[in-house]
Amino acid sequence: MNGHQKFVSITDDDLKNPLLPIHEANNIQTFNSPLSSIFTANNLFILLGPLTCLFICLFVEFGDLKTSRNMLAVLAWVFLWWVTEAVPMPVTSMSPLFLFPIFGISTADAVAKNYMDDVIALVLGSFILALAVEHYNIHRRLALNITLLFCGDPLNPPVLLLGICATTAFISMWMHNTAATIIMMPVATGILQRFPSGPDQSDVVSKFCKAVVLGVIYSATIGGMSTLTGTGVNLILVGMWKSYFPEAKPIGFATWFFFGFPLALLLFIILWAILCMFYCSKGASNVLSAYLDKAHLKSELQILGPMTFAEKMILTVFSTLIVLWMTRSITDDIPGWGDLFHGNVGDGTVSVMMATLLFIIPNGKQKGEKLMDWNKCKKLPWNIILLLGAGFAIADGVRTSGLAHILSSSLSFLEQVPYLAIAPIVCIISGTITEFTSNNATTTLVLPILIQVAQTMRINPLLLMVPGAIGAQFPFLLPTSTPSNIVGFSTGHIEIKDMIKAGTLLKIAGIGVLSLAMPTLGAMVFGTNSPVNQPASFLAQQRSFVLKDELISTDPDSIHNSVKGTVKFGGIRDSSGKMVTTVNDSINRVSVTAITKIERKVKVIPDACELCTEEQGMSSGLRLCAAAGAVGIPIIIAMP
Repeated sequence: MNGHQKFVSITDDDLKNPLLPIHEANNIQTFNSPLSSIFTANNLFILLGPLTCLFICLFVEFGDLKTSRNMLAVLAWVFLWWVTEAVPMPVTSMSPLFLFPIFGISTADAVAKNYMDDVIALVLGSFILALAVEHYNIHRRLALNITLLFCGDPLNPPVLLLGICATTAFISMWMHNTAATIIMMPVATGILQRFPSGPDQSDVVSKFCKAVVLGVIYSATIGGMSTLTGTGVNLILVGMWKSYFPEAKPIGFATWFFFGFPLALLLFIILWAILCMFYCSKGASNVLSAYLDKAHLKSELQILGPMTFAEKMILTVFSTLIVLWMTRSITDDIPGWGDLFHGNVGDGTVSVMMATLLFIIPNGKQKGEKLMDWNKCKKLPWNIILLLGAGFAIADGVRTSGLAHILSSSLSFLEQVPYLAIAPIVCIISGTITEFTSNNATTTLVLPILIQVAQTMRINPLLLMVPGAIGAQFPFLLPTSTPSNIVGFSTGHIEIKDMIKAGTLLKIAGIGVLSLAMPTLGAMVFGTNSPVNQPASFLAQQRSFVLKDELISTDPDSIHNSVKGTVKFGGIRDSSGKMVTTVNDSINRVSVTAITKIERKVKVIPDACELCTEEQGMSSGLRLCAAAGAVGIPIIIAMP
């Protein structure tokens, strides 16, 4: 028996006492009024979301486009809860799952699918790999080596910050921005773990932590601008250019690099200067040196010892993942290994596949043990996954509800804008939209409209397309703007006000740099001083379609009834019997989708479809319809 253990006798008085303690009267917290617990600032912020939503539903009108109005109302609700954090952010992130079906924006199944797509699979697999890196202290080893290389003696905070940001930007040049952030964030936080946290953390230490986290997420975004493979936005731009202007000079890997790399380099230097100005004070070196000493860092590296078999295997898996990410899809001229699978694989496929290997490869310590087991995965940050799902759901809702079209329709005023003001204005518009939807969605939404505006203005479309695509890569203000921002926000070192503070200056600087680069470097690399011939499909679209402000039903049956009398088996024919287009291919695939989104229709002018003949009706007609739809004109083929 333990010598400190002793028996305690039970008395009658003990039986009268409850098992749970009763608070003394002087310890009980009282309120002046029961309503005091209700009328708190937090509860007022909770009410602000639904009240704003109700106000928009009652007083904002988009004609008969109720779905667009409802989407705007729901967007305001969710955004206010995110900004005020009146409700925990992961809980707010789940709100589209019930708000979208209730407001008629999307079905329950459709909105739920946004919470698990290829990008989320990429993040999920990457997080499992990151947990493996953390479990075996690989991130600590990398952090110590990077710190030793850049910290200086004594510690130089700006140089250390430069090393972390430059490493992140370089990695992001060759792989997805989110993946680069996920790789570097454990390294960065591994360095920050050496500093005190909580109440003991000084203002100098807190500011430097903010600088490091902001540096990682912004450097990942900036690095991705420099190459075609760095981000999907650049690939969308190149793909649309090739599709709309097949006879023009294509934008190759080298062409974009000669423009993107100098632009990214200037932005990177500006980012570093902003972070040093805000977060690296004069006395930071003395304070931080107390926690980051070179001799001490070397001794800690020696304590870690040589790399184990498990560490080497995890690094091998991680390196293989990076190579597979970089080579899955390179350019149109240089196919990646993904072409072997007919384009069915994505970055998420690779991420989950490599993460699965961690549960198969032995760790080399004990017989039967693997590198990872599911118990180690209990720390998966599901809150980030929910945030990503909410972002994708909102992006899809903005697009399918027609709100995206309403927002982008304001671009028509660019026809009156002076030449030198085009780039900054387009960049501002695109940069604003991208704060509320994904980079790729913004690019896909804006570029077709910009092409149409450029054709009307008779200028080189790249003068609008490049600023539109680059502006979509300036999501610097909100944590939900891009997955990289969410990863940084989840560390707890930064707040929304920190992102707005540094991000606003960085966005302004980016717009300024792009405004100078387009008429100079852009003219030299892309040849924007020379006009591009209008494609025949665009000219045909200009002649053949007139936009009517007529609203029709979104029901496919009603759409078919609207052309009743002209529909024949296999196609729609005009009064002379010429085939205009096919019912199934155009009405079902093109028109119903477009009408469902924005509930507008374009009628074919009588005898306007001269390109469509009995023999060529199906091919030429479909090309004509595709051209009209591609430049942003929602169509339904019907005779007036």
